[in-house]
Amino acid sequence: MERLLTTDEVAEYLRVDVVTIRRLVGRGELTAYRIGSEYRFTRSDLEDYLQRQRVSTGTGEEPGTTTSPPLEWVRKTLQGKHTTPSDVVKSDRFDKFTDQARRVLHLSQEEAQRFHHNYVGTEHLLLGLIREDGGIAAHVLRNMGVELKQVREAVEHIIGRGDRVILGGEIGLTPRAKKVIELSVDEARRLDHHPVGTEHLLLGLIREGEGIAAGVLESQGVKLDQARRETIRVIRQLQESETDAVPPPPPEAARLLVEGEPGLTCTRCGARCPNYFRHCFNCGQQLQPK
Repeated sequence: MERLLTTDEVAEYLRVDVVTIRRLVGRGELTAYRIGSEYRFTRSDLEDYLQRQRVSTGTGEEPGTTTSPPLEWVRKTLQGKHTTPSDVVKSDRFDKFTDQARRVLHLSQEEAQRFHHNYVGTEHLLLGLIREDGGIAAHVLRNMGVELKQVREAVEHIIGRGDRVILGGEIGLTPRAKKVIELSVDEARRLDHHPVGTEHLLLGLIREGEGIAAGVLESQGVKLDQARRETIRVIRQLQESETDAVPPPPPEAARLLVEGEPGLTCTRCGARCPNYFRHCFNCGQQLQPK
């Protein structure tokens, strides 16, 4: 039988932190074996994972650059001259986007129609991000004092309204809006996040930096580098809260104790463990012997 690897060894091999490894296991992307309160890994499973993450080349990129398969698929979907938000949402290539991120595209189309615009630009994506108020992006924008009413007024001031009613099928994404979507996929990949959420769309919008949305944000007193820092801060804050979450002890935990045995109580999650346990079976916290 091949030697089992610890979480620390796998993290060191992949050059990531142990939290990332646990997250990959939790999402079912990396096969692991639970031994007591710890994870163990085989080299063959690790090699299988790496093979699935292999980056595709030869996709028309400049020499020295690489594109992950998800980004390549996104580009293929967006390369049409008249790609609409509905085309994007319906494409199975966008199944890695959260429902909230998909809804942002629907809302951005609604905003374009509201202004009688026959295109969806970065300004409409910004409005969609604000309207999807359950997303991380909306939370970030609220933190920075960006409100829907003021942004709509700024958009109307900058580009005005169209002179005729526009049907949904007539509305295509502008090149800059397509670029924002591509960049959002790249931002998620850089952060090792799956799937792509509203926060990544916001990061893509900020990174694109030259569309109408950038001007609108600046008109609201928001600097792009400031917005990016705030987005990253909120993402990390949420990650830390997920990492710190303590699972409740399962009902069957009592079966581990011999009748009448007081056991050791975990100071982190409250689970009672047999006296010979060194770590809590429920959360992995080191136990303090009596």
